[in-house]
Amino acid sequence: MRRVHVIVHGDVQGVGYRYTMRMVAREAGVHGWVRNRRDGTVEAEVEGTDVQVDEVLAWMAEGPPGSRVASAQVTDAEATGARGFEVLPTA
Repeated sequence: MRRVHVIVHGDVQGVGYRYTMRMVAREAGVHGWVRNRRDGTVEAEVEGTDVQVDEVLAWMAEGPPGSRVASAQVTDAEATGARGFEVLPTA
């Protein structure tokens, strides 16, 4: 299993990014979470197989219609074995 921590910069709040990402993540079969940050970015952790994680990362680089992703910082994280994918409160 692979887990990554991602911070997405750009126009990514107020455009349905988190809730669309939850649908994409659940369809891909990954686990983790996504949330807005007070600095205007979106933060997420995604865990699954390499193929599953890469699929979600590809979507995150584009985002939903109405968003504009400027960049995404991806760092490896330790797999937790967590289940489910949730939208968390703003941090």
